[in-house]
Amino acid sequence: MKAMILAAGFGKRMRPLTDHCPKPLLPVAGKPLIVHHLERLAAANITQVVINVSYRAEQIMTALGDGANHGVQIRWSQEATPLETGGGIHQALPLLGNAPFLLVNGDVWCDLDPATLAPLNGDLAHLVLVNNPTHHPAGDFHLDANGRVQATGVPRLTFAGLSLIDPALVAAEPPGAFPLAPLLRRAMTEGRVSGCHHQGEWVDVGTPERLAELDRRLRG
Repeated sequence: MKAMILAAGFGKRMRPLTDHCPKPLLPVAGKPLIVHHLERLAAANITQVVINVSYRAEQIMTALGDGANHGVQIRWSQEATPLETGGGIHQALPLLGNAPFLLVNGDVWCDLDPATLAPLNGDLAHLVLVNNPTHHPAGDFHLDANGRVQATGVPRLTFAGLSLIDPALVAAEPPGAFPLAPLLRRAMTEGRVSGCHHQGEWVDVGTPERLAELDRRLRG
């Protein structure tokens, strides 16, 4: 299985840290945030990784190279301007192929072992959901007793930014910038999105304060 890491955003919420450094390269416990992802993927024997880049792309590409130093093989999908989540995946489809792949938001940290995720079995997506953090108390989706993810319903959980995606979810869309969330909600209405509730460690590294807290936690 291949993986795709989303790393093309501007990182506006992380300013001023991202004024001169792209968010994926911000250090956490002595190494760039994105390296934590690469190491976890390599440990799960997921070694073929596609990364989309746009803002300060050359810095990221120079820092990571072909991925050999981290036990993976990186292929780059460079965007002239950020294409949002859905558009970024769509552009990268020639690199990803036709099989389901692991999608990782570059601005989260999670101790989930991706090798434990259930296969899609005909679904278009499998979402990792977590307990709602204090900064997002309303959550995103409902996970029912049968492991199906619904756009409505209670209780609600937060999307962790980790998922298995069938390329067919975005393949029929026209090229350009578009979000992934509406396509996921449409697939939910069709009964084609499963999910799991991860109750381990997870952090949305979306602000300088949360980045600093994660750094302190990992350093012990």
